[in-house]
Amino acid sequence: MKTVKIAAIVLASMFAIPAFAQNTNTPNVDKREANQQGRIADGINSGALTAKEAGNLEKREAKIATDEQAAKADGKVTKAERAKLQHEENRASRKIHAKKHNASATTPST
Repeated sequence: MKTVKIAAIVLASMFAIPAFAQNTNTPNVDKREANQQGRIADGINSGALTAKEAGNLEKREAKIATDEQAAKADGKVTKAERAKLQHEENRASRKIHAKKHNASATTPST
């Protein structure tokens, strides 16, 4: 009888454990953040971005990182949260492109 109870508990716990493992992975967002940080650095090094432009872009990237942490805070990143992060990344990408290709420029850093 005791063995049956133990077996039932073990069996029940095997099905319960995956329910506690929540999905907080955001590999696409992480990959894009790294890519966009590189694009900003390239813009600074080439002189395509001024210090002010780079600062504004960095603030935008910091907000995305903060929003990502907030999405992960409850243990699960929902489809809507992923879509919001994706939208923010898209806007940031467009801003990086626009700032790198506008008329303002500085001398390239060495």
